[in-house]
Amino acid sequence: MVTRLGRLERLLGGRLDELNYRSIADLVDTPEAAASEDLDYKRDHYRKDDCGREELAKDIASFANRSGGLLVLGMAENKGVPSKVFDVDLDDAHLRHIRQVIAASTAPPIPYDAIPVHNPDAPGTGFLLLAVPRSPAGPHAVTAPPTGRTQTALRYPRRGGSRTEWLTETDVATAYRARFTAASERDQRLADVEAELVDALATRTTPQLIVTLIPEQAGDMVIDSERFARYEQELQATQLRLGQPGAAFGQITVGPRRLIVSEGNGRYSARAELHRDGSATIAVPLNGRIWVDDYEEAELHTAEPGDVVYPLLCALPFLATHARDRAAANGLAHASATLVADMATHPTQARVFDPERPDTVPFRVDRIDPTTGRPRPFTLGFSPYATADAGVLLDDLADCERGLLQATAVLADELLQAYGYPETGLITRSGELNPAAFSQHNTGAVAQWAQQRGLL
Repeated sequence: MVTRLGRLERLLGGRLDELNYRSIADLVDTPEAAASEDLDYKRDHYRKDDCGREELAKDIASFANRSGGLLVLGMAENKGVPSKVFDVDLDDAHLRHIRQVIAASTAPPIPYDAIPVHNPDAPGTGFLLLAVPRSPAGPHAVTAPPTGRTQTALRYPRRGGSRTEWLTETDVATAYRARFTAASERDQRLADVEAELVDALATRTTPQLIVTLIPEQAGDMVIDSERFARYEQELQATQLRLGQPGAAFGQITVGPRRLIVSEGNGRYSARAELHRDGSATIAVPLNGRIWVDDYEEAELHTAEPGDVVYPLLCALPFLATHARDRAAANGLAHASATLVADMATHPTQARVFDPERPDTVPFRVDRIDPTTGRPRPFTLGFSPYATADAGVLLDDLADCERGLLQATAVLADELLQAYGYPETGLITRSGELNPAAFSQHNTGAVAQWAQQRGLL
């Protein structure tokens, strides 16, 4: 999925991977498109000598170490303002050279997107866009051999206005501290967001899937009367369950620095909490079966693998859309999936003692034997609590592309290993989908959604 740069998308009139040649050529003599902290122009390809390699690595690293940005190759500029088009070759050799230089001359290597925009009148030439996201792994150093005055400087560049500046020793130390503390802070944030939802639903006694997502770069959703009215309208029209037409959420309220979204008041309704910083979590009760004894007392809860994977597949784009589109977060995020036999089995509830609460009913994930209609246990063990986590790209999830299937597979495989499954067999790690393997509750919905998205 291509890097998303909100200000530049507004300037250029669309996503970077959807721009046409004319939309970029029309930037000529446009003062609003002047080189800035997140935008720069190069008339030609970077030279292939030491100077060119150093310059390319420096320009890419300077964006990654600030707020991300876009390099437009094939456009001259005069005092920062784009002034004339000079199409560059868009052949594989140039793309390969750029890839090799960035991989070998930045540390840690910087993720970026190379987007060729062809001139319809001169195939094989046009603009080359190098889109660089803000990197949570910064600071990134330039490791190409020094060729100029930077020999005596710490080689960590970042954008300063329309120019490149070099980090001081204090800047570098501060950036490294931020890198190493950010991960632990995200982990704690994820635990806090999930725990608050569990506390709100602590009385639920049936199996629940809890999915939580924390952006690596926090966003900022504004909550006021005007925007809340818009959020309410959006959420009431949201289709949570993929492939099943109809809105899901009937109750949208404001909580402390968040929106609280629910299907209803019943114990079998989904509830989500969407935070201002783009963090979000949702609890979805599982479709499954309750097996009772001779006294009509529940003795076992079971769910099929598809009853776990399908709500996970639905929850991830719902949460990512909130983070990206309401809170304006972008880039990477940390996602977790938690499966509980009932809310009392969540670790945060261990401190709660309620003598009147019924005992937890054992829970298992079983396939159903089509000939008998009875569970076909993969393992006879029970697991009241299981968890999985993965790094994800917000755009992959929000746009429901192949990356959503890959992320779902990673989380689902790890989650169901607690119940004896090496992998689910429903979605592969490469993003191949097998709708027929889902449960009877959702196989049709999955097939319809995947066909509509071109993911079969």
